Amino acid sequence: MSKQPIGIFDSGVGGTSIWKEIHLLLPHEHTIYLADSKNAPYGYRSKQEITDLSIKNTELLIQKGCKIIVVACNTATTNAIKTLRATFPIPFIGIEPAIKPAALHTQTKAVGILATKGTLSSELFHQTTDLYGSGIRVIEQVGDGLVELIESGDISSDTLKSLLKSYLQPMIETNIDYLVLGCTHYPYLTPLLLELLPKHIKIIDSGLAVAKQTKTILEQHGMLNEALSLSKNEFYTNANPNIMTNLLGNGFKAEYLEF
Repeated sequence: MSKQPIGIFDSGVGGTSIWKEIHLLLPHEHTIYLADSKNAPYGYRSKQEITDLSIKNTELLIQKGCKIIVVACNTATTNAIKTLRATFPIPFIGIEPAIKPAALHTQTKAVGILATKGTLSSELFHQTTDLYGSGIRVIEQVGDGLVELIESGDISSDTLKSLLKSYLQPMIETNIDYLVLGCTHYPYLTPLLLELLPKHIKIIDSGLAVAKQTKTILEQHGMLNEALSLSKNEFYTNANPNIMTNLLGNGFKAEYLEF
């Protein structure tokens, strides 16, 4: 089992931000990444649609021999991970907005969360917010249009910048000191965010925490790859592979796969 790959899926290319953290922490682990870009974004879909797509992605990764699956999509985690864990006999790692560290460390008692509609309206998101958000203002903002622009390869245009600015301004005016990125696509906007946000506002995403949790679960199940050989990393998308290849960089290449 230890030499089998880690499976990772997202509604598109955004989850590669999670893959990068996992690869950095666990460089000898083999990985297989699925980008379901033709169905992106998941954020506008019903809970049943999101669950059905998540099951489809999981079945494909299991067919490819994956020992553990990282649901590198906030919307899929918050809507479908309970069903996935009840349906399949392998461990799952989920991802949800990093509200807890923001809530614990805010000095202004106001934090902003930029996420998809599917994440912000989910039961799991509200449970997490209720648990850690007591006594602070949580300013939620749906990032309409951002995933589509990133999926098209656009991470720096004036259109994107203008859209992002319109989402951030109300949060800035509410005196937030933390911005939580509640979608795995959004870390690719960090250069723009640093340009648009006041310097005192800290940006938090879940990437490193997910990588650490993946390592912990692999260790608990005795599935950590102890071999020091080079890892094999496969990337598949059912849309344009060039966009993911450009985001990955460092010589990694995505392939087209119909699924």
